[in-house]
Amino acid sequence: MTAETPGKAIGAGRESGFGFSIDRQTRSKPVVLHVSGDFPDPLEPAKTPVIKTLLDLTEGDFEHRVLSINRSAPSFGDLIGGRAAGIAAEPFEYGLAARYKAPPRGLLHRTGLHRLGDWLADRLEDEAIRPDLLVAHKLSIEGIAVHRAAARLGIPYAVSIQGDTDLKILGIRRDLAGEFRKIIAKARMIFPFAPWAWDAVRSRLGIAERPVVILPCPTDLDDPLPPRKGEDGPLTAFHLRNHRRKNLPGLARAMSALGKQGFAEPLTVLGGGDAATRAACERVIGDAPVVLAGPADRATLRAKMNRAKVFVLPSLRESFGLVFIEALFAGLPIIYPRGAGVDGFFDDAPFALAVDARDPRSIARAIGRAIERESEMKAALADWQASDHAQTFRRPAIGSAFREGLMAACANDRA
Repeated sequence: MTAETPGKAIGAGRESGFGFSIDRQTRSKPVVLHVSGDFPDPLEPAKTPVIKTLLDLTEGDFEHRVLSINRSAPSFGDLIGGRAAGIAAEPFEYGLAARYKAPPRGLLHRTGLHRLGDWLADRLEDEAIRPDLLVAHKLSIEGIAVHRAAARLGIPYAVSIQGDTDLKILGIRRDLAGEFRKIIAKARMIFPFAPWAWDAVRSRLGIAERPVVILPCPTDLDDPLPPRKGEDGPLTAFHLRNHRRKNLPGLARAMSALGKQGFAEPLTVLGGGDAATRAACERVIGDAPVVLAGPADRATLRAKMNRAKVFVLPSLRESFGLVFIEALFAGLPIIYPRGAGVDGFFDDAPFALAVDARDPRSIARAIGRAIERESEMKAALADWQASDHAQTFRRPAIGSAFREGLMAACANDRA
């Protein structure tokens, strides 16, 4: 194994598989290689753009490259024929898009990701340069591969915490707790999407303090619209295929209870879905005062948020929930799930109500309170939109926070 210093040239006159600049000696930008399963790529172009946006916000300060990973389940023939270890990759604008094979439901989870980490280390050993930093964009998946590669190559790394996926896997694969502790312990920087996620991971693994930058997800809908008196009732938004995870059953029961109490306005659900999915949602709703209003583009979503009384999304699982921040910037108070989503950001805010997502009575009480106190909550929201705290959820501030965290993680090796 070659032991050259990270970020320094270890070859010359060769093209980089990840697209790293070869003329590294004349460049002052740190080279950062991100490993993410949530990056739009040629294999799965419809992935959420959050990680891509973070890179675009900081492209002036770093040379960002990406290993975008996609898992596929091996066939029985792959397993018995020893072909499950194969990893196929193709270049794209941001780096390499790779597909690795591993069974679903966490089977051979560590084995598949160790193979991926070894594959990454092998690729980087053949590169003309080494990155200054690796970034794993989840602890429980990418973190395993990045930790493996970083240990082989002597490259520092940072880790993101995505509460939904990470806590789900930590719960299923308790046998890997020791490995997850090591990953956190050796990371130069931790980037949780929300305070609750870091608190939960620390509690689950028994972790001491670590360098942390809480990093909200950026959205393009971050220009404030002044709150106004709602012409429409409560609103929610999600793709209908996710109706179970987004807790449509709980919302339907809550709205039924409110209807019996005399609340006349129905809950409007914005979101697309095929005919079969829509029919399944209609069965869940039954005779509850809930209306499926179909899909909406970004501009329509924002306009409808500004007309509504409250945004309610008591998801059963939610790493962050960009739509909550989009609602606040559209002038709409929010109801969010305790212990998920944006929990921990708005603990004392009059315009944000936390609920027990598994208790329809809690959801109903919050909706009723938001409708009764609409003027008070929207006045408080207007004040918040002009505050420094609101700025931390806009793209310039998020980019600055990410930049500072990455620079701190790179600092020791670039001194």
